[in-house]
Amino acid sequence: MHPQFPIRLLSARPLAPTVYHYVFERSDGDALDFVPGQFIQLHFEYADGTAAKRSYSLATQHDHALGPGEAVEFAVSFVPGGRATALFENLAVGDTVFCSGPYGRFVLDATDRNARYLLIGTGTGITPYRSMLPQLAALMAERGVQVHLLQGARTGAELLYADEFTAFAAANPLFHYHPCLSRETTEFTAPNVTPIHGYVQQALDAIKPDAATDIAYLCGNPNMVDACFTDLKDRGLSTRYIRREKYVSNV
Repeated sequence: MHPQFPIRLLSARPLAPTVYHYVFERSDGDALDFVPGQFIQLHFEYADGTAAKRSYSLATQHDHALGPGEAVEFAVSFVPGGRATALFENLAVGDTVFCSGPYGRFVLDATDRNARYLLIGTGTGITPYRSMLPQLAALMAERGVQVHLLQGARTGAELLYADEFTAFAAANPLFHYHPCLSRETTEFTAPNVTPIHGYVQQALDAIKPDAATDIAYLCGNPNMVDACFTDLKDRGLSTRYIRREKYVSNV
């Protein structure tokens, strides 16, 4: 059982019409030893005193334990009428909430010897991949691994962290960013950025998954995760090399 610890709000900014990026710091003097891809759980109470918790993948980009004063970052989707949403809407800079963790095994494996990573996500399911960027940069430099990031959204305004992924693609020739928009088309002129029109689960043909070279990560909407999992299995990828994390909206 992980003990709870306090984090203090430093700032918040909008990422999309219904998603905010929050920056906290751990305020009890201890470190937060996490691996990119893991999540923390926020603990709070409903108005009637019932205990509740919500899980949020860390977006923080560090390759070491987070010490006092270092950022604890994650993205939050606002759900109309949601109780956790109400909590975040009422948070002010300096306020403290309690968390536990980190948890999860949706992480890069140091023993992997694949030629490509296929990172596929929708909504806030893209958050773990932001956290992994420093690790991916090291892997590209050390063993020449290629990375294809497919990010699904309805419109360009809903592409979380798109500016960061675009800049990362421009700086790293082995990183390929594919924004997949289901309700509009958009132009990208940045290097290594190739937009795809349609749902992200329909975009696999564009990157030609190969069982001999690829390891895939799937994170976000459960329907997307299930569809991509089935597709990748049908293309010959072993279930060992299809790593999944489903995001379910909580109110």
